[in-house]
Amino acid sequence: MKRFHIALAVANLDESIADYSRRLGQPPAAVVPGQYAMWRTDLLNFSINEKPGQAGQLRHVGFEDDAVEGYSSNVDVNGLEWELFSAKEQDARIVGTYGVPVGR
Repeated sequence: MKRFHIALAVANLDESIADYSRRLGQPPAAVVPGQYAMWRTDLLNFSINEKPGQAGQLRHVGFEDDAVEGYSSNVDVNGLEWELFSAKEQDARIVGTYGVPVGR
């Protein structure tokens, strides 16, 4: 499966989880309290990081694609970072960066 990925900075993780869960119609697939949350819908991989000084800013975009091995990142002509990764790779990177998410 291939999903578009978008990552945002938010002011308050808990408030943002409640808001985006309503908007996306489902709870996040992974939550690291006080730091990170990620949703996987049929079309979208959406993640947020609590970074109050950057709230509302786009962090990066890309694609989650299970046909891809590993992880890659590059910058487009406008300076925007694009990532490419599989769901398995993203899950491993979440654990490696933040520790095991709640509920796993």
